[in-house]
This record gives sequence, C-alpha cells and structure tokens, in this order.
Amino acid sequence: MENVRAVIYGVGAIGVRIAKFILAKKGIEIVGAIDVSPEKVGRDLGDILGLEEKLGVVVSSDASLVFSESKPDITLHATGSYLDKVYPQIVQAVKAGSSVISTCETLAYPYYRYPELSEKLDKLAKEYGVTVLGSGVNPGFIFDTLVATFTGVCETVENIKAVRSLDAAKRRYSFQKKIGLGLSPEEFKRKLDAGEITAHVGYAESIMLVATALGWKIDKIEEVQEPVIAEKTLETEYFKVKPGEVAGIRGLGLGYINGEEVIKLELVAAVGAEDYEEVVIEGNPRLHWRNSMGTPGDLATVAMVVNMIPRVLKAKPGLVTMIDLPPPSAILGDFRQTIRKK
Repeated sequence: MENVRAVIYGVGAIGVRIAKFILAKKGIEIVGAIDVSPEKVGRDLGDILGLEEKLGVVVSSDASLVFSESKPDITLHATGSYLDKVYPQIVQAVKAGSSVISTCETLAYPYYRYPELSEKLDKLAKEYGVTVLGSGVNPGFIFDTLVATFTGVCETVENIKAVRSLDAAKRRYSFQKKIGLGLSPEEFKRKLDAGEITAHVGYAESIMLVATALGWKIDKIEEVQEPVIAEKTLETEYFKVKPGEVAGIRGLGLGYINGEEVIKLELVAAVGAEDYEEVVIEGNPRLHWRNSMGTPGDLATVAMVVNMIPRVLKAKPGLVTMIDLPPPSAILGDFRQTIRKK
C-alpha cells in the first residue's frame, strides 16, 4: 500500500509545524507545498523547515501546477480564518481530487456564516469524491468536540459553560498581534471593527457544533470581545505593553434558546493570564472538568489537523464537521493501516 500523499497549502508558522509533524510519521509523505511568499517560493521545503537535508519538494505559488503534478490524497490547508477569503484555494484542492483539512476557523461550522458557500462546497466535494473538514484546537476541540463528548454521559443537559484562559506571552508573534497587544483601547476597537485584527475567531462556530451535536436549535448567538487593559508595564518577546494599553482580550460566545442562555464560552488571552481550561455542564449528572496546565495552542492545532487525516480519508465525500466524524485520537502507528477499510 502506497504512502498517504499530502500537500501543505500555506507554509507559515502552522504549515511549517504540520510539515515537521508529518515527517516524523510513518506511512505518509509530503508531495507538494504551496505559498505566495517571495521568501519561500522556489526554495526546497527542507530549507524552510531548517533541516540539514533537502526534501525534494519545492515551494510553489502555482497551486494548479502543484496539484496536477503531485496528485495528493489530502491537502493540509493553513492560510486564513474566513471561508469567503480562502474558498478558491479549497476549491482548487477539491477539483484536483484531494480531500482537505483546513485550520480556517469559520470552516469548522461554515453553515452559520456562509450557508451558500457551504452548500456549494458540499456539492463540489461530493462531485469529486473527496471530503472537506475545518478543524484545529479552538474551534475544533476545546470549546466544541471536547464539550460535546462530555455530554455523552448525561441524561439531561440544562446549560454548558466552557472557559479557556491562556498566557498570551507564550504565543507566537502573529497571535500576540491579532489580539492587539500594545494598542490603546481606542485603537483596539477601531482595528477590530475594521478587520485589521481579528482576536479570536470561532465562538459561533463552536456554539453551533455543540448545539448540533445535542440537537439544540439555537435561535440567537452573541459574540463579544473586549480588551484586557494593563495595570503595569508588561513585556513579551515581541511587545512592550504600557499601563493603560491592551494586554490581551476577554471574549464571550453566548448561545440562546427562547431567550435563555444555554451555552457560554469564555476566552481570556492576555499577558500573564493563568493557563487552564474548564468545562461545567449543568444537568444529570452535573460535570466539572478542569485542565490546570492548559493546552498549547499551536501544537494542538497541528496535532488535530494531522491526526484527523485517517478519519477524513475514510469519511463519505462532502463537507463535514468534527461532530460528523469519529472522535479524534493520536495516530501513533502507520497511517496506511489506519485508513485501510475492512
């Protein structure tokens, strides 16, 4: 049985980590890499990954050429957060006969913001016999797949609250920038409203994933993001934050049924914040789970993308979400064995 053939679409911080993760796995190989950065195009992927040897995979900005020459089974896509912006890229992969796993946050449950694009993408994926999934750590796991899985031991569920708190100083530059570190509160609001920074994307998608899994009909969603203001001077590897400036974000995603709040997702991403996750389910039985160490965001996103490959390759063609597939797990053996159909 041949190796699973993978193309890396987007050789940024996450794409690089995906590539390195795959190289440590058995039964899967990288056959192509796509990026538009002039600093990367034309270079061997091994050079970009900082390896001592070349991989024989040259990064190209010509996606059509990469797909036609490499004929991948799976495309691992990490270029943007909004489906309307990355839709043409995903379509390129689908029309090449490649299934897709993307870190695009709004693809985790695209029916909420992009119902028409979702319908088109589902139809196209079925036409070409491939599967498309949006996944990652959040959305994709902590605020949704994990929460929905916990409810599997419940007779009844009345409401759900999930909290994720993380120390933004430990995250990469692009993350710190997108949550507005060092901005004034006024600049933060202007840039967030203008889309110049995004803070967290995916509250609504996570709410809808959980609600769909439970069979709840959410009739109203609220998404709120406010700056956390520094009370003293704070420093990260990339930013110096003065008192009165933005040191992070506090965000909420709220889901309602008939005016009653049934899902509350809270995210705190700020310099010096405690690293932890917590889920409280009010129901029968009442459940309370807490991870006092927190989950490393980039590592977990990369692991989810790679570990979901066998599930996607064995899934029925079409546009799917995490709740449509078997629960994720680490893939420690040969990828070829995990996709063999009995």
